[in-house]
Amino acid sequence: MKVIADLDVCIGAGVCVLTAPNVFDQSADDGLVRVLVEEVPAGEFRLAREAVDLCPSAALSIIDDGGER
Repeated sequence: MKVIADLDVCIGAGVCVLTAPNVFDQSADDGLVRVLVEEVPAGEFRLAREAVDLCPSAALSIIDDGGER
């Protein structure tokens, strides 16, 4: 599973970082999301999906074996 962040859409709310801090961070420069991992570790799948679902600007998406979500 991979997480893709659209920085043109991100508003820097930080919900992703609060939800899945091992997967996401925020840039110190502009507050926009940073994806910390190439592949989401299996133990972080649930939190990563929750962060994507909770993102207020819909800047995050998931690509997994079944295709893009």
